[in-house]
Amino acid sequence: MTQSDVSPLPAAVDELWWRRAELSPADAEARAVVVGAVDMLDSGKARVAEVSRTGEVVVDERARRAVMLAFRVLGMVRSQVGDFHHHDRVPLKTSVEGVRVVPGAIARWGSYLAPGVVLMPSFVDIGAHVDEGSTVGTWVSIGAGAQIGRNVRLSRGAGVGETGGQDGAEDPRATGEPSGTVPVVVEDGALIGGGAVIVDGARVGRGAVVGAGTVLSGSTPVVDVRTGEELGRGRVPDWCVATGGTRWREFPGGGFGLRCVLVLERLEEGHRPGRAELDRLLHG
Repeated sequence: MTQSDVSPLPAAVDELWWRRAELSPADAEARAVVVGAVDMLDSGKARVAEVSRTGEVVVDERARRAVMLAFRVLGMVRSQVGDFHHHDRVPLKTSVEGVRVVPGAIARWGSYLAPGVVLMPSFVDIGAHVDEGSTVGTWVSIGAGAQIGRNVRLSRGAGVGETGGQDGAEDPRATGEPSGTVPVVVEDGALIGGGAVIVDGARVGRGAVVGAGTVLSGSTPVVDVRTGEELGRGRVPDWCVATGGTRWREFPGGGFGLRCVLVLERLEEGHRPGRAELDRLLHG
């Protein structure tokens, strides 16, 4: 992870961050700065993180600070959409042009949904970025700051995020420095199986398929089943099929299986396996 030296957001966000303990919803000037910054996230003119041309995740720390400051300077407000009543600091998005939003879907202000996105009944949190052509399946949860690429499919019940840097964002009394954890990133063309959980700075590479029920955190070992080699932690490589597994380890109290992610197959770039092929790869 690297931090961006250039942010489209105003430097006033940093000044507010350093005196965040003094802020409250009564600070109209501070609220105006934060609302303007989060509006830029909402419209896609800024984002919490993105993958650079060199393949590295670049984080806009100022954007993360703006998200957390929103919970300090916004007061609780009652609102209503149809028959649904809300009482929250963060309102819902008001602009979803070009996005298919199925009843029951919830997207908070400050999240970006590109044209061509499909939202089944699901939840998208502030600071998240969902790019063109992606499908967010039923009961999927996308946490604050999570970054979803183009033409990604998040299957039913998957959870993507939160990022470590957003911990405590819901509590306006939180004063801790962002942890520095990289936001969760799911890159272009990836498929996340039903009930999978991608959290704590984990990253799924381009075109990768992650099997149903897989749990991937930033510290999860990723292992190639053909060689037994550990490929790293918290990152599923590009163009592969991966699923949850265990590695045996001996402890003084006995042998136990510890969670890992197994890379079962490498795919040709651009190849998306069909259902029958996936069943064979994932289940034998």
